Amino acid sequence: MATEFTAKPIALGGNRSSITVIIGDYSGQGPSMGSTHSPGPALVTASADADPVTLLVRGWLAAKRSENTRTAYARDIGITPQRRASRAPSWLAWCQEQGVHPVTGVTGLHVARYARQLDAAGLSPASAARKLAAVSGWYAWLAQRGHIAASPAAGIARPRADPASSPTPALTGDQALALIHAADTAPGPQRARTAALVAVLLFTGARVSEVIGADVGDIGTERGHRVLRVTRANGRRQSLTLPGLAASRIDAYLAGRPGLTGVPVLFATRTGGRLFAADVWQAVRRLATRADLPSDLISHLGPRMMRHSFAALYLDAGRSLRDLQSAMGYADPRATQRYDQARDPGSGPWPRGWPHCRARRPRRAAGHTRPRLSRPGERAPAASPGPACCLG
Repeated sequence: MATEFTAKPIALGGNRSSITVIIGDYSGQGPSMGSTHSPGPALVTASADADPVTLLVRGWLAAKRSENTRTAYARDIGITPQRRASRAPSWLAWCQEQGVHPVTGVTGLHVARYARQLDAAGLSPASAARKLAAVSGWYAWLAQRGHIAASPAAGIARPRADPASSPTPALTGDQALALIHAADTAPGPQRARTAALVAVLLFTGARVSEVIGADVGDIGTERGHRVLRVTRANGRRQSLTLPGLAASRIDAYLAGRPGLTGVPVLFATRTGGRLFAADVWQAVRRLATRADLPSDLISHLGPRMMRHSFAALYLDAGRSLRDLQSAMGYADPRATQRYDQARDPGSGPWPRGWPHCRARRPRRAAGHTRPRLSRPGERAPAASPGPACCLG
């Protein structure tokens, strides 16, 4: 969606063809999850026909490594339409309503008024914060590139969710196993694929985009453990250890899809394409109903709840927050601290007390925080192992 403005043209620092080359890896909506092909010539055509404001937004988004981030920010800014009707307008649509040019005419007062409108629309703190983060990030990029003198969104306060007010529910160990059993016994030709997919989501902590984006070649073995190599949101590759509950179901699924020989996609459709995230969550909720899970859990069963369930099960098995941070791919340790709450010990799929992990971590007396120094001629203690060591 190209938004038209009547204000004076913006100096882009080059002609339109040069900008097309710079942003050549982003098409606004990005390639479909069901397709493995890049937009190609259609991307160049779309960029060439875009107005200057849209070009500036695409130039900013081109530097984002995560496709999910690019897609969400494109909707929040307003260069692509919303997937469904929203209670609050996108930033460019709001500027259009106010009659202000989004680059040359915006002030800090405009951003503050937009923030108040997001709050009045009843958006969740997370949704409002993401929209304001998109606005703030775009203007910071414009200022850095010299398109504007300073960012009008600098210092804008973003709402923060109170974890105690609306905690994300999580599946218990028994509920997780009931969901796996429902997938194992579900009717239909895709039963093995669904069972493997649910087990991977529950017991690796991977995001659904990382799982459906994986290929068969991403399954491997490291240090004697089965692993799934995924691409994180920041573009970094990480190996996630597959517990036996997940590894055995992946093996059964791959052994039973002879019609897809040679297809590189791990969790493939009947035609060899990639699954859509929305279809995955619809299937998971159907399985939750089949497993007789509580209705309030089913209504929340989605990306956040599945990752929260993995974190709860992981910590229930006796793993540390540091290991959880690595397993979930968080850069900030504070992101995993919210998972450290009351749980049902021993309900996870991993046995408690891993002697090989304890042996590699020197035990310390209570209150002793300094690491043990190695004696002369003694090998220094190994670093704290990641999830590839702690999960079987």
